Amino acid sequence: MMQIFVGTLVSVINIGLHALVTVAAVAIARSAGRRHTERPRLHLMGVMIATAVVLKIAHTLEILVWAATYGIVQAAAAGSDLLYFAFVNYTTLGYGDITPVQQWRLIGPLTAMNGVLLFGWSAAILFEVLLKTLEQLGLTEASGAGSPRN
Repeated sequence: MMQIFVGTLVSVINIGLHALVTVAAVAIARSAGRRHTERPRLHLMGVMIATAVVLKIAHTLEILVWAATYGIVQAAAAGSDLLYFAFVNYTTLGYGDITPVQQWRLIGPLTAMNGVLLFGWSAAILFEVLLKTLEQLGLTEASGAGSPRN
């Protein structure tokens, strides 16, 4: 039960961090999308790149939270590279060259569940920022994808 408790606690912390970054990224993207520019496509690229970089920084911070947790609970053998171990688990890469100690064997799958959820969330953010920026720059119809076209 301790594994589930710790995994859930770290996941909630990371979800809170991701929510904070989401609010900031969307606000920045909205204000950037409102600027008038003579090169809207280049502007769109800049907004998308900035959003992706901010989200990547958030994921890196979230992985650092997992790595710190691994250290606190001693989830891997002494001398293991905990940051690498956290990256492998969070990204679901699953090399398997570092494995958790027996009493923390669920920490990897719990980390992976958190990573998959937050990567999906990031994809949704990128898509929303793309749509809103396209609308604000006048590069698409604001009426929605389901509207009939004439």
